[in-house]
Amino acid sequence: MDRKIAIFDIESVLLDAEFLPMLAERAGKGKEVHEITVQGLRGEIKWEEGLRRRIELLKNVSEEEARKVADSMPYMKGAKEVCEELKRRGYVLIGVTGGFTIFSERVKEELGLDYLFSNQLTFNEGKLHGVAPLTVRSDRVEGLEDLLVKLGAKKENVVAVVDGANDMKLFRYAGTRIAFNAQPIVKEVANVIVDGNDLREIMKYLVF
Repeated sequence: MDRKIAIFDIESVLLDAEFLPMLAERAGKGKEVHEITVQGLRGEIKWEEGLRRRIELLKNVSEEEARKVADSMPYMKGAKEVCEELKRRGYVLIGVTGGFTIFSERVKEELGLDYLFSNQLTFNEGKLHGVAPLTVRSDRVEGLEDLLVKLGAKKENVVAVVDGANDMKLFRYAGTRIAFNAQPIVKEVANVIVDGNDLREIMKYLVF
C-alpha cells in the first residue's frame, strides 16, 4: 500500500495563532512586528530578512515570558480531530514551521505528529538572544526531502496545508496543495482553497 503523508504548517494552520506577533504584543512591539509579519506573508520581503528584523526588535524579552506565550497558543478548531482521524487512516503526519521549538515540540507531542521540522530560539542569561542556524528557510526545509524519499512518498499521495508565502515551498512535494485561510499569492498556486477557521474542512479533499 502506498504511504499517505500530510505536511502541515503549524502557525495559523494547526495553531490558531502566530508566536512572534503574540510575543511582540506582550513586549509593546506589536505594531512594528505586525507590519514586518504581513510583509513577509505577502511575499513583499524575504522571509529570512523579516525574521531577523522581528527578532532584533524582541531581543532581551525574558525566556519565561516567551514560554508563557508559547504555552498559551491555542489550537485551530478541528486540528486535534483532523490529526486523530488521519493517524487512524494511516497517514504519516509531518509538522513544519519557520517558527520555533518553544511551541512546536508541544504541538508534535499533543497532536501525535510523526516528524517535526522547526527552528530554534536562543537565550542568553534568561533573555532572548537570537535564532540558531535555520532548519526551515523560505526556500527549503533541511532534511524534509530526504525524509520523503526514505518514506517512499509519491507526490500524488502527499498533501500540504499552508497559509503564507514562506510556506509555499512545501507545495513542491504535494499532489494536493491546500491553501488554508491563505494569502492571495498562496491561493494562486494551490489546487484546493479552504477559507474559514475549521481545519476539518480540508478532510473532504483528502484521499483515503
